[in-house]
Amino acid sequence: MTVYLVGAGPGDPGLLTRRGAEVLSMADVVVYDRLADASLLALAPETARLVDAGKRPAASLDPNGGAVGGPARQEDINALLIQEGRAGKTVVRLKGGDPFLFGRGGDEVAALSRAGVAWEVVPGVSSALAVPAAAGIPVTHRGLSTSVTVATGQVGDETQPGGVDWESLARARGTLVILMGMATRGEIADRLLAGGRPSSEPVAVIQWGTTPRQKVVRTRLAELGSVRLGSPAVIVVGPVAALGAETHDPRPLRNRTVVVTRASAQAGALTRALHAAGAHVIELPVIEIEDLPDELGALRRAADSAGDYGWLVFTSANAVERFVPLVSDLRRLAPARVAAVGRATAGALEAHRIVPDLVPVRPSAEGVVAELPEAPGGGRVLFVRAAGAADTVREGLGAKGWQVEEVVAYRTRDASPPPAEVASLVSRADVVTFASPSAVEAYLRIRDTAGHPLPVPPVVACIGSSSAVAARAAGLQVAVEPAKASVEGLVLAIGAHFGSLPRGGP
Repeated sequence: MTVYLVGAGPGDPGLLTRRGAEVLSMADVVVYDRLADASLLALAPETARLVDAGKRPAASLDPNGGAVGGPARQEDINALLIQEGRAGKTVVRLKGGDPFLFGRGGDEVAALSRAGVAWEVVPGVSSALAVPAAAGIPVTHRGLSTSVTVATGQVGDETQPGGVDWESLARARGTLVILMGMATRGEIADRLLAGGRPSSEPVAVIQWGTTPRQKVVRTRLAELGSVRLGSPAVIVVGPVAALGAETHDPRPLRNRTVVVTRASAQAGALTRALHAAGAHVIELPVIEIEDLPDELGALRRAADSAGDYGWLVFTSANAVERFVPLVSDLRRLAPARVAAVGRATAGALEAHRIVPDLVPVRPSAEGVVAELPEAPGGGRVLFVRAAGAADTVREGLGAKGWQVEEVVAYRTRDASPPPAEVASLVSRADVVTFASPSAVEAYLRIRDTAGHPLPVPPVVACIGSSSAVAARAAGLQVAVEPAKASVEGLVLAIGAHFGSLPRGGP
């Protein structure tokens, strides 16, 4: 098989390339660095083995996965990639930024080539350019800088391998972007001053660029050593570093982190809306949707005879997607009328050119029961539902005189607990969102069985009254419940909630 060296980008997981996401979805093994956003690990299959290859003290690489004592060595990482590649695995080496810019990607490719293991590089968005851009700093600008140099923060003998001739870089003018330079920032400043850069040269230091934790400090070169920010950080030296000081992001959820618990196939619309509002999104699907074997053909028979009912009732888009394609000719639905629990379910029907006759004002099973008319003599309803669904529709419509027949289209099950790395991100999140009672219940079960801390973020937001009722029944304090139970309504309500609260929630 192939070892893929994938650039994870500068920090924001949304800046991973489409090709990077594609190969992650095929991975048998993911060997990741500490600067790769941990939420990207959720793109790998559940069966993939995740190996932390972060080079930090007291964390070396165990060939069987995990961290052991001592510093990680590049030779260990190379050996693991070769071992897994030779075993016929699809291996993703997930590296922060771009694999070939101070990422030791060249060393790994050389080792793989010598071992005869196939490899492919998937370039990533480099922090050297993206982080300044996210802070409003163009590394080149007409009249200020026509060149840019990227350097590592190595200070020492420039004549030795890996050494940096800072005095020459100082004389070269143009913009200087320094990566991994926070530990040596004072020495770097001294060397650049010695090379002729003015003490008043603008400098910007950007920590955790492109993420909700981004911090920017602007100073002069003579005072770079006194900047109190940690790693990872990008240092920009040159006149352009003074630009972008007045940038303002008007998006209501900027610098907020939101956990989306919907099943992966359904999370897209909410994730996109949150991103558009400025949020950093952690996708943490807590339930999975499973088709059921239709051994006795009950679902197909129900689809064939749908027109024999007075009403067809759908309380989820999942039910629509598993039932409607079985209807061989949509004309066979006549004269039945169709009820959808809310706008998402209605949208799924409309995608099949079926306009629902009823979408209740209160988007819930109770809303459907309340607004469906009393039954005429012998009136029949077909309720297409999930396995284990509540009896609200059957009992409520039965009380109004309807003969309710149910057919099970799918079932949900708890997803696997997230890796510890993703759980750690959740612990720093501002908001968790729930779109169904089953998601609330699954999250709490997973929390109790994860094997590592998986807290509930401080702000709980629910789409729809049934989700909110389930959350409160479980002892959670629901802070956000939009009047309009929709993706758009939820995002607006979260933004309104934070409009009057300081960073970090209530």
